[in-house]
Amino acid sequence: MAKDFHKEAIQHPIFKLIGEAADELGTDAYVIGGFVRDYFLKRGTPKDIDIVAIGSGIELAKKVASKLKGKPEISIFKNFGTAMIKHKDLELEFVGARKESYNRDSRKPMVEDGTLEDDQNRRDFTINAMALALNQSNFGELLDPFDGLADLDRQIIRTPLEPGITYSDDPLRMMRAIRFAAQLHFTIELPSLQAIAENKDRINIVSKERIVDELHKILMSSQPSLGFKLMHQTELLPLILPELTALEGIEEKEGQRHKDNFWHTLEVVDNIAETTDNLWLRWAALLHDIGKAPTKKFHKKIGWTFHAHEFVGAKMVYKLFKRLRMPLNEKMKFVQKMVLMSSRPIILSEDHVTDSAVRRLVFDAGEYVEDLMTLCEADITTKNPKKQKKYKNNFKIVRQKIVEVEERDHIRNFQPPVSGEEIMQTFNLKPSKEIGIIKDAIKEAILEGEIPNEYEAAYDFMLKKGKKMNLKVHSE
Repeated sequence: MAKDFHKEAIQHPIFKLIGEAADELGTDAYVIGGFVRDYFLKRGTPKDIDIVAIGSGIELAKKVASKLKGKPEISIFKNFGTAMIKHKDLELEFVGARKESYNRDSRKPMVEDGTLEDDQNRRDFTINAMALALNQSNFGELLDPFDGLADLDRQIIRTPLEPGITYSDDPLRMMRAIRFAAQLHFTIELPSLQAIAENKDRINIVSKERIVDELHKILMSSQPSLGFKLMHQTELLPLILPELTALEGIEEKEGQRHKDNFWHTLEVVDNIAETTDNLWLRWAALLHDIGKAPTKKFHKKIGWTFHAHEFVGAKMVYKLFKRLRMPLNEKMKFVQKMVLMSSRPIILSEDHVTDSAVRRLVFDAGEYVEDLMTLCEADITTKNPKKQKKYKNNFKIVRQKIVEVEERDHIRNFQPPVSGEEIMQTFNLKPSKEIGIIKDAIKEAILEGEIPNEYEAAYDFMLKKGKKMNLKVHSE
């Protein structure tokens, strides 16, 4: 069988240098995994490059580092037998070829030294098992024992070994298979898809952090619904995000139905993926309706309702983030705020848009008002062309009103024109509820358009409010 060479893939000088270092150590070295896959997919050059050595990856890394100019940063992880070099804009990870075996209760393998064949056998998918030789004698030779190149052409996700073993050994690979299918728009081979469904419960031994990392990557793909549909099909989704699958289904009572909020949600996520790369706004799109399952009720007179689903959903966001060990910080609060306010612009767009309603929207959304509008526009999933056009035009009117009101009233990131300290000094008050009452009254007057968001007007309003409260102006 003729050897297949791809020297053009490894033209970067770093590969020749690694090959020279390997030759001097008398070892074989290969670039493997994502770099090779993405070269054949023409996806650009990855900055993370995996190098496998037949022998010690750490020794090869040290030899490479000694040959590079500028004393590059090298990190050695003896417990894992790996080393990393950061060189300019590249991150090179070196590992010795290894053979793995697994204990059923853990996805952490027992490792022993192995051949290149052993190392390729342990890889998750055929498209990630391809290797290019770096030694001078066979520089650029492609070693593709599982026909990964053909799978790239066929756009197939397939495991090198029997899929049931692959997924049972390391259940994170189930999420990785779905993530690659979503990112690349590939199809998971049927036996592999069936093996994921059969091994779905094994996902419970995977750390929440690793699962979330894959969820992030699915959400950041160009069409996230592809990944969530596969998670739904294999029944992984209820094990990870039961709040989403609880939305599935259409009920009918007395001839009245509601839409399927699960499939609607996936449309919303795809819509928002076309307009923003903000991961947390995409999370907000995914979770914006989760409060509808626990709040769903049927009333004979008005039909199906989801009263206060935004409020309930915002509270559910906290529980979901905590369960998945996601950050309980400003990112979570942002998602909560988007979920809580997700219907506000929609209600505005359906009614006559008043300045005071827009001022309140801008005040409550603050710096995130643009994100909120983006979310609400993504929420338009009607297939009726007339309705779709009407909703989009209404949102344009709301956006224009936001610009006009903001230019005039400066409500975004609102700071009271009159401070609490000034109220205290004016009326000779100590910290008390009266100060809060006056501050709230000034804020409400501005939001209602009774006074402009300016110091003089706010100060005069403060004096009038104080007089009504029988407060006396303090004279020096």
